[in-house]
Amino acid sequence: MGADLQARWHRSIAEIPQTAWQALVAPHDLPHFSWDWLHCLEISGTIAPCHGWQSCHLSLWRQRELIAVAPLYLKGHSYGEFVFDQAFARVAGQLGLEYYPKLLGMSPLTPALGYRFFMAPGEDPRSMTQLMLKLVDDLCERNGILSANFLYAAADWATLAEQAGCATWLQLRSEWRRSRENHFTDYLARFNANQRRNIKRERRTVAQAGITTVPMAGEDIPPGMLKQMHGLYSAHCARWGPWGSKYLTEDFFQLAEQRLRHHLVLFSAHDGDPLRPLAMSLCLRNRRQLWGRYWGSHVEVSGLHFETCYYRPIAWALEEGIEQFDPGAGGSHKQRRGFQAEPFSCLHRWFDPTLDQLLRSWLPQANQRLVEQINTLNAEMPFH
Repeated sequence: MGADLQARWHRSIAEIPQTAWQALVAPHDLPHFSWDWLHCLEISGTIAPCHGWQSCHLSLWRQRELIAVAPLYLKGHSYGEFVFDQAFARVAGQLGLEYYPKLLGMSPLTPALGYRFFMAPGEDPRSMTQLMLKLVDDLCERNGILSANFLYAAADWATLAEQAGCATWLQLRSEWRRSRENHFTDYLARFNANQRRNIKRERRTVAQAGITTVPMAGEDIPPGMLKQMHGLYSAHCARWGPWGSKYLTEDFFQLAEQRLRHHLVLFSAHDGDPLRPLAMSLCLRNRRQLWGRYWGSHVEVSGLHFETCYYRPIAWALEEGIEQFDPGAGGSHKQRRGFQAEPFSCLHRWFDPTLDQLLRSWLPQANQRLVEQINTLNAEMPFH
């Protein structure tokens, strides 16, 4: 590293000036990597060592100018990632290795694409990626950390990370993309007659229950709606008992109302008063994309989840000129509702030679199976 460069490690994003961080992240228009979003996760207690997350962000400075950052965390488990590497942990255990803590790069609890090392304009992405990965390697090897993992990688940065020695593990995601549609009827026209009837029937069942879903975006979100969203989210997680992964605290929702609402869209399903929702979903947005994140319901109505989390957000996206909608992790039922399956890259570095050799030899076969699964899912989509 040149004499004019200085690397720093940070136990909180608060140690990095907000304006400097945003200058690097803002050009990518990813709300889940904004300083405010990550800071709210930290100060709300959602991301904390007691929950298995320790912030460990890397920054690179030229004199007093911040020129690159990497959002990073030390993880004591694999929950909240939605990429399931527990098999890697078992292999490590069989080799007598401690898999945790591991170093993780992602937006916590947010399975949305876009991870990268964020750099200032004019910096060379290839050489900067190599330098920052070398700093990551040094940290891990000094502290006995077995692996560094960068999930939901942006496609262009994933190529650079691969060239710098990272191993790629492909995963599956779903996404709706606008294709010359302007109205929900245009979206329906994509489907064959049978699936159009199914979607109309699902929406009709919700309407016959007396429920209407309305969007509330940005500054139009009324006070107190995020508190209600937390209640619905908590109730939804509680229904799953020990399997209900309730990660977000009430403080996070309160902070989101104060500091993040310009990126938020709520879809309130109600039977007369939208300020008293029976069900609600929360999405993130930027100028051209929508991300589905959380939902919950006080009632059991057939089709309500699809209406609140898929159909009404798609209708709103069409009205607002949104081009893409990522509905969130999981669920093969998404393909039947127009969300195409796609691969995305997770990048990995293992610092034990035997573990590295074993996992790298397994990845090509696993990635090929994933591609075949995606092709099968997309071939079965009920389109014309």
